[in-house]
Amino acid sequence: MRTLVPLLVLAPAVLAAGGPPQLRGPGSRPAFNLPADGKAALPALLSHTQLFADVRNLSPNAALVPYEVNLPFWTGGASKRRWLAVPPGKRIHFAAAGAWGFPAGTVFVKHFELSGDGPRGEKRRLETRVLVRDAAGGVYGASYRWREDHSDAELVKEGRVEPVVLKSAWGARTQDWYFPGPKDCQTCHNAAAGLVLGVHPRQLNREVPATGGCVNQLLAWSRAGRFETKLASGDVRHLPRLASPADTGRSLEDRARSYLDVNCAYCHRPGGAAADFDARYETPLAKQALLDAPARINLGIDRARFIAPRDVWRSMVLVRMTMPEKSSRMPPLSNEVIDQEGIRLLRAWVCGLPGPAVLAPPTVEPRGADFSKPVQVTLKHEDSQAVIRFTLDGGAPTEASPAYAGPFLLKESATVRARAYRAGFTPSVAVHETFLIDN
Repeated sequence: MRTLVPLLVLAPAVLAAGGPPQLRGPGSRPAFNLPADGKAALPALLSHTQLFADVRNLSPNAALVPYEVNLPFWTGGASKRRWLAVPPGKRIHFAAAGAWGFPAGTVFVKHFELSGDGPRGEKRRLETRVLVRDAAGGVYGASYRWREDHSDAELVKEGRVEPVVLKSAWGARTQDWYFPGPKDCQTCHNAAAGLVLGVHPRQLNREVPATGGCVNQLLAWSRAGRFETKLASGDVRHLPRLASPADTGRSLEDRARSYLDVNCAYCHRPGGAAADFDARYETPLAKQALLDAPARINLGIDRARFIAPRDVWRSMVLVRMTMPEKSSRMPPLSNEVIDQEGIRLLRAWVCGLPGPAVLAPPTVEPRGADFSKPVQVTLKHEDSQAVIRFTLDGGAPTEASPAYAGPFLLKESATVRARAYRAGFTPSVAVHETFLIDN
């Protein structure tokens, strides 16, 4: 009979069904009821993984160690709980910078919940994700989608978006949620990013509750024997720690770069899927190729930069995060809901960077559409001293283009493009509206 690590007493309902499938993977001793690699079949239910002693009450297996991070990755406003388990007798290879070394069989668990609006909003369990360090030196992952009655969670075999109903005393609202499949896990947990995300000093270097007060989480792990080498207080005192957007004791730059580290750096780094800039917090800002660096994907915006100082309209990091089309929005996964708090933080940082003032784009009224008769077009700008220059042939406006003097009548179809100019200011980005007039 196979020995599970750790050995648990199974719930009566599981025993009555004959118990969970006995899974074994080659190359290492299995952890819980999970295979040693992603090639073998995964348990169909979260209860069969034995990660939780009581699934309905979300009581974790005693081998799972809870941990907290300084700044969570944005996933639709969900709250999260996290646990980790290292095989008995094994230790984590600690590194002050870069990825840690985790022994085969290490298991990471992250649980997601959303709440209805208001202080009495009903909590809705969404999914519990599992990441396993496999015997071949890589990782595999899986997600378990919770049933609405919270009795158990079912393995997600293919990634999909589903509407989730969130109830509160104020009524109900629906929010889309992406449930990732096993293949989706590799998008973020890739070799260039170190396979395991969020378990490193920048995230774990924080105070956590302990008997008699608080303790540094890294020191607590060291004293519990989880690292290959012992850490002292002096070893962690000067280690970096990421800043949350709400931590006004840290600079705007620290908070913004922390946000980019968590939400962008798994792809945007040397050797990553998108290595044009390096979003890692540990890389000095001057070497990140972020500030005033030309953006390869510019969406037709003139002089587009990854971060354009004082220019939120040409800063493609911001533009891509706020795209209305999810197919173009960043990050590429879990982007069903835009992180408004994160956007405000990045906008404040961009606007506070040194550089010349930038004009906002003008507005075109009415919006472009199909019209059955001639239409009067008005161009406006919030700065009364700005000069609006425009074209009607779709070409980009320049300082040599006609200056707007007042509303004009379009009798034929045209694309109106407009840009604002003012001495001492960076010109605005060009805006455009297309008018189709059926005479």
